[in-house]
Amino acid sequence: MRLEPLVHVTDAPTSEEDGAIGSGLARFNEEQSGIRDSRPLAVIVRDPDTKRPVGGLTGRTSLGLLFVDLFFLPAELRGGGLGSRLLQLAEEEARHRGCVAAVLYTINFQAPGFYERHGYRVLGSIPCLPPGTSRIFLTKNLT
Repeated sequence: MRLEPLVHVTDAPTSEEDGAIGSGLARFNEEQSGIRDSRPLAVIVRDPDTKRPVGGLTGRTSLGLLFVDLFFLPAELRGGGLGSRLLQLAEEEARHRGCVAAVLYTINFQAPGFYERHGYRVLGSIPCLPPGTSRIFLTKNLT
């Protein structure tokens, strides 16, 4: 007789729980593709005085794709080309890792125009809250 697995919903998964899901999916993907290349990627911006992180870009590369997960710069660092530099550095590292494309999503009040100016094209959008807001999914060829 087999017992039913225990299932719960949480907003604070433990590192063990995250690890079980991540490593299980990595094993499955490797079995299917023959490739195990998923790696984190981050471009960090630090305060020059305190050396503390103040922003940057985080994501990962896997199976030939760069996934940009989070990208933030404080207001005082926007508009001078730093964001463009960070995106370029992430894309260069992704190419070095063998990536052929990048994917990300942004919110319509965030930076869709920024990404489009850097060669990203819209794949689609999904309405979300508050009303009038949408998540915009974008991609860019890196070859």
